[in-house]
This record gives sequence, structure tokens and C-alpha cells, in this order.
Amino acid sequence: MKTGIYKHSKTGNLYKVHFVDKHTETKEDLVVYESLYENNMSKYWVRPANMFEELVEINGQKVPRFVFVKDN
Repeated sequence: MKTGIYKHSKTGNLYKVHFVDKHTETKEDLVVYESLYENNMSKYWVRPANMFEELVEINGQKVPRFVFVKDN
């Protein structure tokens, strides 16, 4: 996965993908990313790579959950 700035398709919020790492037990790829907006819950997030890259349905259309916007 390419590092850089991504836009969440449902909310429009921007995030910075820092890197992809591995889960210690399952060896599953995990995306480590940062909120680029004010977020009281957390600034940094981890999500399984397959979930980060999956398609979601918005207004009856399948679109990527996160869309690459630009390099860092």
C-alpha cells in the first residue's frame, strides 16, 4: 500500500497513511494511519489492510472505502 494522504469516501475526512505493519499473532497486514482533522477519540488508527482497501456501498454504488489523494 502506498503511503500518503487518503480521503474517507463516506465522511470526506482526510487521513495520512504512515505504514503497513503486521499483527503479532495472525500476521495480518494492518494499516497505521493518522486523522488529519480534529478527532477527540484518537489521532492514530489501525485497521486491517483488507478492510482499508475494501469497497463500500454509497448511494447504491460500490466505491473504495479510502481513496488515495496525494503523496505526503
